[in-house]
Order: sequence, then C-alpha cells, then structure tokens
Amino acid sequence: MSTTTRTARRSVARRAGESAFGVLLLARYLFMGLLALLIVTAGALASWDTARDAMSPGDLPQGSLTLSACADDGCTGVFEPSGATVRLVQPIGREPGDTLDVAVHQDTGEAIRTGLPGVLYSWLPLMGALLLAAIVIGGGLRMYRTATGTGAAALLALGLTFALWI
Repeated sequence: MSTTTRTARRSVARRAGESAFGVLLLARYLFMGLLALLIVTAGALASWDTARDAMSPGDLPQGSLTLSACADDGCTGVFEPSGATVRLVQPIGREPGDTLDVAVHQDTGEAIRTGLPGVLYSWLPLMGALLLAAIVIGGGLRMYRTATGTGAAALLALGLTFALWI
C-alpha cells in the first residue's frame, strides 16, 4: 500500500479570485471602521464646545438662573448674582419659576447649564453618534458584541440624561 498523496493545483483564475475576495473583505472592514470612527468623531466635535463650558466653566460667570418665561426653543430669566436677563437654549420645556445652575457667555447672553444634568445634556450629539456607530459596527463590521455594548452604553447615557434633565 502506498501512501502517496496528491495535491491538486488550483488554477491561476481561482487563486486570483481568492486574492481579490480577500482584498474586498479587507477594504470593507477598513471602510466600515473608518466610517464608525468618522461618526463618533463628528459627534464628539459637535458636543465639545458646549460640553467644555458645562464641565469646566473656567472664566465664565457662574450662578443660578430663575426662569421667567419659556417657549418651545428656550427660556429666559434673571441670572444671579448679576441680575442680567439671559437665555437658556433648550428644546425641552421648563416652567417659569424653576431655578437652575448655569454659566453665562457674556458676549452672547446665553446660559449653559452646569452640573451633571448640563454635562450629560451637552454630550447628546455624541450619544446619538454612538447609537449610529453601533449600527455600523454591528452591520458592517459584524462585531455584534461590541455593537451591543456601544448601543447599550449610549442608550443608558441618554436615559440618564433625560431622567436628570426633567
């Protein structure tokens, strides 16, 4: 009995096709990875200006804002300690009489909410970007556990934001 093994030689066309398929798979992973990174970066950049002031007001005057009038796009009120009338831009309605901790941009007269609710609210664009990136990670990269973790973290932060905001 002979134990001769025969190796079948693949054709040039088949080897080229397998190489091209590998290159396409690599290109898909690179493209989807860059897309997810771009989405998260855009969300972070959109959040940064407001989040920076909410997390560390620095030289901005800080105090409390007592709301006097509210509309769908924001509220106005008296800022203490200066007594100036400032505007708090927010899509979530408040009632006149509420008092919030804020920092005020003196050149625009707009208030930014500080504290944990203000910080979470300022990072909302990043949270939305993480939700969108979770879809790209799960669907495009086939990294289901990572996508589930990313989406769950973003949903938890969104829920906490609205629980603290109201």
